[in-house]
Amino acid sequence: MREPDRLPSPRIEGGPGPGHQVPGGRILGRRGGDPRGNARLTAMTGTVLLVLFVAECLTLLDLGNMLTLHVFLGFLLLGPVSLKIGSTLWRFTRYYTRSEPYVRRGPPHLPQRILGPFVILTTVAVLGTGVVLAFQGQGPGSEQWHQLHREAFLVWVVVIVLHLASYVPKLPGLLARRPAERAQAVLAASLTRWLLLAGSLAAGLVLALVSYHLSANWGGSGSLLP
Repeated sequence: MREPDRLPSPRIEGGPGPGHQVPGGRILGRRGGDPRGNARLTAMTGTVLLVLFVAECLTLLDLGNMLTLHVFLGFLLLGPVSLKIGSTLWRFTRYYTRSEPYVRRGPPHLPQRILGPFVILTTVAVLGTGVVLAFQGQGPGSEQWHQLHREAFLVWVVVIVLHLASYVPKLPGLLARRPAERAQAVLAASLTRWLLLAGSLAAGLVLALVSYHLSANWGGSGSLLP
């Protein structure tokens, strides 16, 4: 006997479909990428950078004894800073090239749009002048670079304080969430984002390990511990 034609299986209500979120924060069927994934990577990297920059600034309290650690952390920062700039420029590019998911999500808040370019420029200026000083050492022209490094740092501090202050309105919503919910939001990041963050830290660590000896050009002890 001829078997009856099989009817197509009905789609399970609530199953994965276009626009449906799956574990890891990905959105199925959205062309142009998921802006929430980009935002999560930016936030993860920003958190790591906040810790590293605080540690870097603390070395200024006793720079004579912690110069080597200061140089080490400066080179270590190059990796995650590059990732943070990349993720920020990616969102900027996708939004202004009219990628549908990014347009739907909308641009960053106005203060962040205004301060964003200054955050990038001052961060590059501080780290860039620091790298030049590390390689150049005390010699002709070093005082000029040293002055530029100090001035860039002072401007960077002002910009970063304003940048962090722009996130204050979001604090009540973040603090209202339970610790378990906050941890789940972080751990929901996809493997790719974790690998990108780990890779940026690994790249920065390699740079730091092969370069921190340059602190000797400025009288550093060569030891990471005071």
